[in-house]
Amino acid sequence: MNLLVDKLSRYDAPQKAKAAGLYPYFRVIESDQDTEVVINGRKVLMFGSNAYLGLTNHPKVKEASIEAIKKYGTGMAGSRFLNGTLDIHLELERKLANFLGKDDAMVYATGFQVNLGVVSCLTGREDYILWDESDHASIIDGHRLSYSQKLKFKHNDMASLEMQLQKCDPDKVKLIVVDGVFSMEGDIANLPEIIRLSKKYAANVMVDEAHGLGVLGRLGRGVCDHFGVLPDVDLIMGTFSKSLASIGGFIAADEDIINYLRHNSRAYIFSASNTPAATAAASAAFDIMISEPERIEYLWRITNYALEGFRNMGCEIGHTSTPIIPLYIRDNEKTFLVTKELFEKGIFVNPVVSPAVAANDTLIRFSLMATHTFEQVDYALEQIEKSLKKVGVLEKERILASLI
Repeated sequence: MNLLVDKLSRYDAPQKAKAAGLYPYFRVIESDQDTEVVINGRKVLMFGSNAYLGLTNHPKVKEASIEAIKKYGTGMAGSRFLNGTLDIHLELERKLANFLGKDDAMVYATGFQVNLGVVSCLTGREDYILWDESDHASIIDGHRLSYSQKLKFKHNDMASLEMQLQKCDPDKVKLIVVDGVFSMEGDIANLPEIIRLSKKYAANVMVDEAHGLGVLGRLGRGVCDHFGVLPDVDLIMGTFSKSLASIGGFIAADEDIINYLRHNSRAYIFSASNTPAATAAASAAFDIMISEPERIEYLWRITNYALEGFRNMGCEIGHTSTPIIPLYIRDNEKTFLVTKELFEKGIFVNPVVSPAVAANDTLIRFSLMATHTFEQVDYALEQIEKSLKKVGVLEKERILASLI
């Protein structure tokens, strides 16, 4: 008897969703990643992408990737630690460090590996990692691998953070790790207060700028720059798979921190290096982000337009103020139903259901790119309003129903 197979065979949630015609995952895209994609031979508006600056199809990004393959080949066949360091890796690291005002930076193969490899190895057994309960899974997995003491604080709750800081030995290292922009909720970390508390309790701060880079701050420097606290943040993490139209991630910090990570971060040392194509694409996208600030300006115009539209229809969108807009459904089945109906109307959105979130916090994640048109957003708003009314989750509909 195969005990492992027997145990795992009892996991049948995907099969049940498929049988009900509500399974929304692994939808196969047959075209480039743009505001409009092709799925099953049919055009669909993409409102489920993290490509905030819309650079995945930029000719300069594509050309840089092609030229890198011609010069360096398709892969590195080894880690950065041994045979996997190229001159273009070093060039990109210098760009990122200078851009963020840090001594140095190091590039990892994925953003997930950055958080996994950094958070897991910076602190020791007697030290502390303090983390927001809504931090990304990669941060959570990173601190799970650490031998340090872990203290969770309530989402963006500074009183809760201070309470946890008060539990710490004042003579030990205390590392506060937060998302700059929270990937599901779309709200922004209260960095000014986090920095104030870090100074009060002699703590260090690491910020994940995966969804802030290319969106907030001067020329897209992120949430830390948006709040003017960039020099006070010890470690800045970012990814290439969102605004920078590629795959990979980085950490930027002072010389001593980077030196330690280069020789101790297992996710860095024991992973194959970024491919030449991915590295060159990220570098080209980075240059475009800086040279074409109008992309960020337009992204904010269309973001504010969509935010106003959702608020006007009475949609519950939480505290978001970014291109990530959560449409709270607060019911698993209704979330799947709305996702399916919108897809049938030619709109791709992402459902977020339990156990990823609590059952009463389920939502549809609607995200914007600098290449979306106002006409596309208008169509999406119209169809979303119809679908949400149909399942009875709009705030206006609830209010009206309570008055009847």
